[in-house]
Amino acid sequence: MKKVKLFSIFSFFIILSLIPVKAQGDIFEFKHEKGSRYRILSVVDQAVYINGVLSHRAEILNRIAVDVTDLQDGKGVHKAVFQTSERIIFDSQLRQQSAVAGFQWSREYESVFARDKLGRLTIDPQYYMPVVRNVPVFPDKDLKVGETWRAEGHEVHDFRDAFGIPEPYQIPFIANYEYIGEREWKGKSYPSFSISYRIASRPPAVRGRLYPTRIYGEFNQLVYWDHSLGQPAAYEETFRITFEMSDRITREFRGLANAEFIESENMNKENIIAEITEELKRHDITDVNVRAVEEGISISLENIQFYADSDRMLPGEHVKLNRIAGILMRYPSRDIQVSGHAALAGSREYLLNLSWTRARAVADYLLSRNVRTADRMVIRGYGADRPIADNSTEAGMSRNRRVEITILEN
Repeated sequence: MKKVKLFSIFSFFIILSLIPVKAQGDIFEFKHEKGSRYRILSVVDQAVYINGVLSHRAEILNRIAVDVTDLQDGKGVHKAVFQTSERIIFDSQLRQQSAVAGFQWSREYESVFARDKLGRLTIDPQYYMPVVRNVPVFPDKDLKVGETWRAEGHEVHDFRDAFGIPEPYQIPFIANYEYIGEREWKGKSYPSFSISYRIASRPPAVRGRLYPTRIYGEFNQLVYWDHSLGQPAAYEETFRITFEMSDRITREFRGLANAEFIESENMNKENIIAEITEELKRHDITDVNVRAVEEGISISLENIQFYADSDRMLPGEHVKLNRIAGILMRYPSRDIQVSGHAALAGSREYLLNLSWTRARAVADYLLSRNVRTADRMVIRGYGADRPIADNSTEAGMSRNRRVEITILEN
């Protein structure tokens, strides 16, 4: 049976709040500050069942970077970048656990939206993210412990790869809320509220495409609200959703999710580049280029040596990586991305796979050195799509065979 890769569906089940907020007493409302920047880091442990039989289990890592760019009519205007990556941790067809330690990059989305003080979202229909919208929505009044309320919401999914449906796919629901008082998260007590909703939908047929004929499921979240930070500190979620498809195959997704909301610190790129460059010189490390990029600081290991057509590094390369590991550990609060690049010599599919496996080899070595944990490292393979030198010369091809380690800003 063909396995459906549908990791991104639950990438962002409850993007609860992407803007700065501050609660006063028992009043919950969103307040916006232009120039604020936030990160949301979530991990989803998901099991996928095909016709009731376990297909695979995966961990999904989501990184959301948010900038509050403007205030308009009492609403905060937000620009957000959603990155999702995953790793298979069990494959029933292979009947084994996965040996891949790092997360493989899956997809990146950009979104622009506005939100009012009660949580209602305004967004152009072209955007896929955030997945869960109008959650939470607060009543315009004081809330007492035990008080409940309801509000409409909807999910928006990306079914392009899974089902060939080209536009954002919307599923409506009614969310039920309860203010439950103080709850503990990682040793601290927070005012908290629960959110639960069920989905029961029979979508219309879509001519000429695979489409859901019935969708049903249930979702339960617990949100920990931090008054001092003015935003959720974290959330926990359980979910279960089933898609009965037009090909008469049933696909079910079950899982657990959690996330933390982190205020972003500005990165002094100029100082960090100077520090890293000085460290490289001190250890006489050559063929390494350090530069500022949009995502943060890139350390490009040009001409890194592997055996031909292999992800096995030549002897001596680990010495260089040990030096790089020491540099990376000087910036422990920053996540990193390891990306592989190849020279233009082979098919695109072959080069994409080779560049990814080589990036994975570097990432696995850094993980073994405790540079970061797996949930703070993303692996990407670009193949020959991003050359930095002329592929018509041997010297240029050598430079293009590189691995880049990016210290991420947000």
